[in-house]
Amino acid sequence: MTMRDRVTDLGMRTMNGVHRMVLSLSGGRLGWTIGTMQTVELHTTGRSSGQRRSTLLTAPVHEDGKYVLVASKGGDHRHPFWYLNLVAEPAVDLTIRGVTRPFRARTASSAEKAELWPRIVAAYPGYGAYQGKTDRDIPVVICEPRV
Repeated sequence: MTMRDRVTDLGMRTMNGVHRMVLSLSGGRLGWTIGTMQTVELHTTGRSSGQRRSTLLTAPVHEDGKYVLVASKGGDHRHPFWYLNLVAEPAVDLTIRGVTRPFRARTASSAEKAELWPRIVAAYPGYGAYQGKTDRDIPVVICEPRV
């Protein structure tokens, strides 16, 4: 792992820590939305450790009980760890405004991504910039309720 990769990973963990602190210090009154985007806490199973992992993310598109996540990692050349975890184990939980529910996560097909991407970038133009920074195709994840 390069120094750049370590710095990126530290930056991601720091942003998540600050976000958690805002939620905690505000008693959950602040931090569940960023602009027009819903914030969710994604709970995955670690693909190597088997331990429960969680990360705070934005869902630029959410409708009909589905939440769309973007595995951008700020335009890094690597997929986020949370994405690798949900590919290995798609049974995930999402916490939305303090309520945790079971979901099944899957990578959007090319056609689904083509339909969703303009809406994602409209919600947050930074996602378009992130795609421009990397050669990897940034995955779009669709989380659908598990029954």
